[in-house]
Amino acid sequence: MCGIVGFIGRGDRDDVLRMVQTIRYRGPDDVGVYAEQGVGLGHARLSIIDLSPSGHQPMWNMEHSVSIVFNGEIYNFSLLKKELAAKGHVFQSTSDTEVIIALYKEYGEKCFERLSGMFAIALYDVTKKKLLLARDRMGKKPLYYGVFGGTLLFASEPKAIFAHTLAKKEVDLDALNSYLALDYVPTPQSIFKGVAKLEPGVFLSYEGGNMRKEKYWNPDFRETTLSFPDALRELDVKLSRSVSSRLVADVPLGIFLSGGLDSSTIAYYATRASTKKIDTFSIGFDEASFDESQYAKEVSLFLDSTHHHHVLRPKDSLDIIPKIFSQLDEPLADASIIPTYLLSRFTKEHVTVALGGDGGDELFAGYPTFQAEKFVSAYQMIPSSLRKGFISRMIHALPISHANFSLDFKLKKFIDGAEEDDIILRHVRWLGTFNDHDRAQLLMAEVQNSFHEQNPLASLEKFVGEFDAKNAQNKLLWAYQRSYMMDQVLAKVDRASMFASLETRSPFLDHELVEFANGLPYQYKMHGLATKYILKELMKDKLPHNIVYRQKKGFGIPVASWLRGPLRDWSTELLSKGSINKHGLFQQEYIDRLKDEHFSGEKDNRKQLWNLIVFALWQDSMM
Repeated sequence: MCGIVGFIGRGDRDDVLRMVQTIRYRGPDDVGVYAEQGVGLGHARLSIIDLSPSGHQPMWNMEHSVSIVFNGEIYNFSLLKKELAAKGHVFQSTSDTEVIIALYKEYGEKCFERLSGMFAIALYDVTKKKLLLARDRMGKKPLYYGVFGGTLLFASEPKAIFAHTLAKKEVDLDALNSYLALDYVPTPQSIFKGVAKLEPGVFLSYEGGNMRKEKYWNPDFRETTLSFPDALRELDVKLSRSVSSRLVADVPLGIFLSGGLDSSTIAYYATRASTKKIDTFSIGFDEASFDESQYAKEVSLFLDSTHHHHVLRPKDSLDIIPKIFSQLDEPLADASIIPTYLLSRFTKEHVTVALGGDGGDELFAGYPTFQAEKFVSAYQMIPSSLRKGFISRMIHALPISHANFSLDFKLKKFIDGAEEDDIILRHVRWLGTFNDHDRAQLLMAEVQNSFHEQNPLASLEKFVGEFDAKNAQNKLLWAYQRSYMMDQVLAKVDRASMFASLETRSPFLDHELVEFANGLPYQYKMHGLATKYILKELMKDKLPHNIVYRQKKGFGIPVASWLRGPLRDWSTELLSKGSINKHGLFQQEYIDRLKDEHFSGEKDNRKQLWNLIVFALWQDSMM
């Protein structure tokens, strides 16, 4: 993992140095800078493959005609290197970075199609005076860009772009509208006007002031004809291959182990592939409904891993909240970034690379929302007057619980989303925070009138609409992968781990495994009310029964109770009239009502308040 920055246009070495220093935590081992003739490239290095100086970036080919800065890992680089060597390419290092340069020299812009891994790449062709930016297929590595004063700027994180003298900060109000609805800003938007996220599976070419974007990968929705037993065997092969390829590193490596099915599956395959004991890492909480440590320890004993466990006290999380959210370049209202950062920081004390289970839920329908979907048709058959009257009053009268995924919380979210007819928009309502009615009360009238795009889900609907999937449920899974997973889950893991200078790898998101899973019949993944059916069938003889079949538990912190307790005074001040009014975006009366209802115990407004708190922290630190 690393951080990359650069420009093509106006700028100098000092600009690149300032840019790269803002994200130095992404790569504390080395810094490299190039700036000549209107081109700047910068790199902050976290050394993983080829720790020697020959892995230094920006890296050049021997003819000094192509340069690259690169963030990520290429897992098939050894195979590509052999292929390219047979074609006469000579290599001076053992790094995967040099292979990308040779691949470009051999195949030009088609080179990105040959890469298997996670990456954000900036490649400059001196002869053509052309800059190429490319992002991996699943959007695991971030890459932002924008044109200011005729100069293209790019970086792993927006704060680096704004270190360049030409860049100007301004909130994109359309992106704010999206954030309030979703809890994150969806690609290609960013919270900053004039700055965009490069889409996954896309490369951007900038030559002579002209910008062109092109997809090098599209998901394949063709449904497999494999029988279920054959699909099980193929899943076993692909998981084994994916995990094995991600165990390659020249530094110590471990596994995030929550005790859930996904991380336990990765730990199982890592144990099977490794020639030595693997190191596993987990954290625990005092609050019982948020703690999974007993399951992580059980899996560790079963697999005979060297397990490292750390118990978090409330103070650990409370102390880190202002720090971590003030470092985020974009607001991201996922409270689990806090334990993810603390786990990453603890893990970094022992290793430099960690494998995790991200992607399992989105590939195999693992969230409770997929179970909820099974009940929507029956619920919608109930007369509307009864649904919106008696049933709604009964559910909202349930006693409020601040436990993780409490019954009252789930039922209230269900009836909110179940009124939506479109399957994808329904799940957005279940996952998100402020619906159209809520945002109309929250936002100042002049803010709402300034929107260029009234629909905060426009970019998501556009992307999903471009792909033809015969099965609506499989298309829904792709919507999860392309939106919630990429822009919330993966963004959270990238920022949290990078703040701790730890590389994380996601074996479930190997693109060949993704294509295989997306092509499986939906009933292989969601069987009746059984989520992750094929994965559970694969692992039922490989892991303890209660690990495979236990109820899903999210990785989070007790936000609801903390907001009524240790965070009450802090959040009250953060969302006070003086704080809110200085930016002129929100209606103070509506926010005060949210606070009063939550603090009194009348309603559970944890999601709404947390969304606003995160935005306020971001705004105070970035604007």
